Amino acid sequence: MHSDDEGTPVSLKIRERIRASRRRFHANDNIADFIEPGELEQLLDEVEHKMKGVLDSLVIDTANDHNTNDTARRVAKMYLNEVFRGRYVKGPSVTEFPNAEHLNELMIVGPITVRSACSHHLCPVIGQIWIGVLPNEHTNVIGLSKYARLAEWVMGRPQIQEEAVVQLADLIQQKTQPDGLAIVMEATHFCMGWRGVKDVDSKMINSVMRGSFLKDPNLRREFLSLMPRRS
Repeated sequence: MHSDDEGTPVSLKIRERIRASRRRFHANDNIADFIEPGELEQLLDEVEHKMKGVLDSLVIDTANDHNTNDTARRVAKMYLNEVFRGRYVKGPSVTEFPNAEHLNELMIVGPITVRSACSHHLCPVIGQIWIGVLPNEHTNVIGLSKYARLAEWVMGRPQIQEEAVVQLADLIQQKTQPDGLAIVMEATHFCMGWRGVKDVDSKMINSVMRGSFLKDPNLRREFLSLMPRRS
């Protein structure tokens, strides 16, 4: 580290690298390419320090309250290592295989349980995803568990559901190049049940249909009718 870097917050160093590359760093973007070895641990310390300031501003006596004296550290670890991990680490390794048997029938994966947080209030978003794939002879085949890994990586960022499903569709489309791709997500948003209207029963359902699923209504109906739904 250069001497003139001493005392510079690591978040600022990362931010400057991103800006120099003319890339954006929205809440649901992955910025792993701009984080150098060891900096995630430094970022954890920085977030802990700033979270302590938030608790102080909320007039919580963390020094004498045994329930909150380590809360700032726990929250920092939760954000960076768990619920927002999809921002700070590279995507999961996905081994792709050629479609040797020329599979061309509808395949459905799900329900995949996903956990995210809304980027408006940082409240939990918990739901399920179903993925429909119509392969062709040139489609890359990936293991079933990899769909869950990709979904977990995309959802592990502050998101709004509509954009999250599109991001996941883009990623799977890039990895597999199928004739058709369909994704449906159903989720509970705690920003509705925990605050605001406090409606604990509402869910949001949205979908992305591409290729054959968009062009062929019969295929779309088949996917929706076969899609395993939770009771």
